[in-house]
Parts: sequence; structure tokens; C-alpha cells
Amino acid sequence: MAAAGNNERSRVLVIGGAGYIGRHIVAASAREGHPTAVLVRDPAPDDPAKAALLQGFRESGVALVKGDLYDHESLVGAIKSSDVVISAVGYAHLADQIRIISAIKEAGNVKRFFPSEYGNDVDRTHSVEPAKSVYATKARIRRAIEDEGIPYTYVSSNFFAGRFLPNLAQVGVKGLPIDKVIILGDGNVKGVFATEEDVGTYTIKAVDDPRTLNKILYLRPPSNILSHNELISLWEKKVGKTFERVYIPEDNVLKKIQEFPAPMNFVASVSHSVWVKGDHTNFEIEPSFGVEAIELYPDVKYTTVDEFLNSFL
Repeated sequence: MAAAGNNERSRVLVIGGAGYIGRHIVAASAREGHPTAVLVRDPAPDDPAKAALLQGFRESGVALVKGDLYDHESLVGAIKSSDVVISAVGYAHLADQIRIISAIKEAGNVKRFFPSEYGNDVDRTHSVEPAKSVYATKARIRRAIEDEGIPYTYVSSNFFAGRFLPNLAQVGVKGLPIDKVIILGDGNVKGVFATEEDVGTYTIKAVDDPRTLNKILYLRPPSNILSHNELISLWEKKVGKTFERVYIPEDNVLKKIQEFPAPMNFVASVSHSVWVKGDHTNFEIEPSFGVEAIELYPDVKYTTVDEFLNSFL
């Protein structure tokens, strides 16, 4: 539902706005004309890259609000001046989103909360450790939001293209294939990819949309639903070369997950849930719990896997 003017667009507060996915959400919010604020511990950080990022935010009209996830008063203050709170905290801080929930309850004015998700739907996953614990934490945050009666949207965007496509979604392999490709399972189970920029765009589209209220917003761009075999074939066609495909049966995958150091074991357990268990695509999106972003916003031109791979040529 498009608002007529900027004054009708919800004021958005992003917590974790300088993070990997947060920066894309902030950029999309400013682009879509929402009065946008980012919670920052230090508005003038020493780290030049972070300082440049925050300066970019300022230049696009984003307000930097001094505050901290671990400082309740500053959190409540920041939340009171916003309508919608979007969390993009990293996985070390997932459990501490309980602090955001308590601040939202105290502020009493929030129309919608988006907790930090942006991956598999954590209520429909068949993962092993260490992903299992991370998903369980996200699920606990969901239940806490629901128990407190806070209006929400959960964003399930599946694989980040920028994280998983530079090595063609192989586990334990850096870069694009030279001669062989590592595939978990039989390579026929379908996964879903979305660029980080598109995740930001669809998240912000959902902010004022009544159709996404108390629902899971799924990103399943039709061109980006591919099996691992299809992904490899797409790349082979682009480079005019055939790679040897090395298939790892599930027993070996589970063994490798236990042997890998962190964070590789986490990536491997996520990949197992997608490529072996089919957790991106093994269920239908029922209207009772979910909506599909591409159906809701057909006017958004998303980046296809095909286009994204061209950047590596």
C-alpha cells in the first residue's frame, strides 16, 4: 500500500544498521522516503570504513541516534521517536533482542517490529548444530514477540547472494571452481538466492503494508530458485567449461560439519539444511502464516542469479 506523501510513511529505526544486511535496509528505507534513524553507539567511530558508512547515511538524510542495545533508557528513547523498529543485529546479539522487545513494550508506540532474521524460516527447518541453536534463538525471539502481542513481520530471505554465490554455494571452498565442484547431497534439491540490496528493498516495502502484518515475508524470486546442479550448469554455460561434480553423501556432510572450525561449521550446517533437507523450498507458503514478496511487489525488479553471476565474468 503506497502512502501518498512522505509524512504518511512510517518513521523507521534500524538497530544494527551498520552491519552486513542492516546497511542495505537503511539505504532502502532512505530511498523509499521513510524518515529513517539508525541506533549507533558512537556517531564518530575511529574505524574509517564505519565512519564513511555513517557519513553516507547522514548524506542520504538518515539520522544517527546515539544509543545502545544494552542501555535500556537510550533504547526506549530511540524507539519512542519511531513507528517501526527493524533489527539487523548479528548472530552474537540475537538472544539480546529480548531487550528490544522490553523497550518496545515500555515505549508503547511501535506499529511493527522486524526482528533479525533474513535467512531460513526458523520455524520450518531441519538443521543440525551449530545452525540449530542459532535458529532456536531466533524462534525464541519470535515467540517472545508474539507473547507480548507486539505487531511483527518476519523476513525469510534465504541465501544471501553476496555470501553464497562467489563460490557457487560450495562448502569449504574459496572462490569459483577451477576444475571440480563440491555438491552436498544429490544436487537436485532447490535453494533460493536474493541479493542483499533486494532483501533491503523488500523489507522496507513491507513496513507499511497491512498484508505483511503478523506474517512471514518470504523472498522466493522465481528466477533465483535453483538446485545446486542447475546453478553449476548456469555457470558452466557462461564460462564454456564443464566441471567435475563431486557429490558428498549426507553421512559425510554431517561428519564434515563436526570437523570444520567455526564459522565454517555454521555455514556448512546451513548449507546442509538447504541442499540436503530442502529447508528453503520443502513447504508451501500458506496464507495463514506467510506471504511471498515477489507476488506482493511485482513492480520491484529484482536481481537474478543469472545477472549476479555475470559480475564474475
